[in-house]
Amino acid sequence: MDAIEETSLRVPEGRAVYAIGDIHGCLAPLERLERKILADATARGAKDRVIVYLGDYIDRGPDSAGVLDHLIERPLPGFRVVHLCGNHEDYLLRFLCDPSVGSDWHYNGGEATLESYGLDPSHEWGHLRAELARALPIRHRVFLEGLRLLHVEGDYLFVHAGIRPGLPLERQSREDLLWIRGTFLNSDLRHEKIVVHGHSITRDADIRPNRIGIDTGAFLSGRLTCLALEGTERRLLSS
Repeated sequence: MDAIEETSLRVPEGRAVYAIGDIHGCLAPLERLERKILADATARGAKDRVIVYLGDYIDRGPDSAGVLDHLIERPLPGFRVVHLCGNHEDYLLRFLCDPSVGSDWHYNGGEATLESYGLDPSHEWGHLRAELARALPIRHRVFLEGLRLLHVEGDYLFVHAGIRPGLPLERQSREDLLWIRGTFLNSDLRHEKIVVHGHSITRDADIRPNRIGIDTGAFLSGRLTCLALEGTERRLLSS
């Protein structure tokens, strides 16, 4: 666990908030990190606990289907849970409606998800779309279709990719919330809230005055990162 300096920014009084970066089918690091989060919250005596998953549960890593099962069936006890949508969940949902998305999804790691459901990603896209629609458990589809785009806790906004600088939150597009990179990452503009996001991989948590990125590339590094917020304190935990 690494401490970050105290700030004037805060989450609601008496609440401990934990945000987890991109998982990408890496079930073992997720389980390790969740155990650390549970132990941390217990040791600190937090009664009001919130855990926010920033999206990209699937693709690239070895067990996308297992990660979804875990998130659905084994929520952390004593926590209110928020699941956000990532661009990779968006790929899967769009593929179920439009098989022409398949080549782009495959290029971005979708074959790992298809394989986790026992499918052969070398098949023709229309055939694969039908196979995936049959193989995808109803509970997984309901989970994916119910994912949120953003979440707010005090002075912090949680979102998968980022926001369009200069636009009010109510005018942000789904496309930007799930996909934006350079325009957001390169901006020094102060946003309405400090934006906690994933989507863009960095070796360590990327802490800026206007945003905090916590995608540390679990499918490459084996390391999943969590930002813990309590009062005005920020801390980092990793798997």
